[in-house]
Amino acid sequence: MQLLDSASFNEAINNPLPVVIDFYADWCGPCKRLSPILEELAVDNEGKALFYKVNTDDEPELAMQYEVSGIPNVVCFKNGEVYKRAIGLVPKDKLAEILV
Repeated sequence: MQLLDSASFNEAINNPLPVVIDFYADWCGPCKRLSPILEELAVDNEGKALFYKVNTDDEPELAMQYEVSGIPNVVCFKNGEVYKRAIGLVPKDKLAEILV
């Protein structure tokens, strides 16, 4: 999954496809366990949704703007607007339900 920063974020979320963004930190254990689940979902949803990551330590302004107070925090966008969110280590089947 591609890493976004403040310069590339707005362009990424304003895509006609649903956009899934994993707000994470390198030191976060649950984030590390969620990452391969999101990678699998990205493969499963290729052509149907776009998946990105945002490091909250490198991009604290984005984390604040999107009210990310706990990580991992998966935020889903449609046409630039937040439409769903999953906080914490969520199982793959539950994440797949959220993303649809």
